[in-house]
Amino acid sequence: MDVSKNLTEIKAKMEEACKYSNRNIDDVNLIAVTKYVTIERTMEAIHAGIHNLGENRHEGFLEKFNYIGNKATWHFIGSLQSRKVKDIIDKVDYLHSLDRLSLAKEIEKRATSTINCFIQVNVSGEGTKHGLRPDEVLPFVEEISEYSKIRVVGLMTMAPHTDDKELLHNVFRNLRNLRDTIREKEFHHAPCEFLSMGMSNDFDIAIMEGATHIRIGSKLVGS
Repeated sequence: MDVSKNLTEIKAKMEEACKYSNRNIDDVNLIAVTKYVTIERTMEAIHAGIHNLGENRHEGFLEKFNYIGNKATWHFIGSLQSRKVKDIIDKVDYLHSLDRLSLAKEIEKRATSTINCFIQVNVSGEGTKHGLRPDEVLPFVEEISEYSKIRVVGLMTMAPHTDDKELLHNVFRNLRNLRDTIREKEFHHAPCEFLSMGMSNDFDIAIMEGATHIRIGSKLVGS
């Protein structure tokens, strides 16, 4: 597994998607999802020039954070149990999985500074996926308006694992439209600028539809 070579191939595909959609590649943040790989492989990613790291288990996150520390920008991308908030919340730079009021309350209680959060949205409606329904997002944003420790920087979704490109375009476009609706409200606590969407199998389509953060695991660092 050559992380540098993989990164070169991914960046070429990112450039192609940006060119297609008239976007600047600098506006797309590549997150290396390191949840299935060792600290050594994670360090390879850092040495290759990747500084955004994504973890989805709190134990794996803490193990890598304790070794790597502030050499990386940390994204927690998995579902977070309320009882584990206290262990990680002041260590993450971005939480991509805010999806319920009980979690928001725990963050408000435990965090010592404002946390950049993406609200997780289940756009596709799949029963196996976490996240709010699209029609629940705006009321949720309004409900957490007085939570001083939460800043809603964007929305996140996971698309179905499919080769149906039209379906993928629709899922990502629907998230973008929802993001635009919230951003237009100009909430002080929810600038909602960003879109965390697109993984190893569909990141190019996500970029075409406006992704600002793509989460790449197996195609970049292996599994």
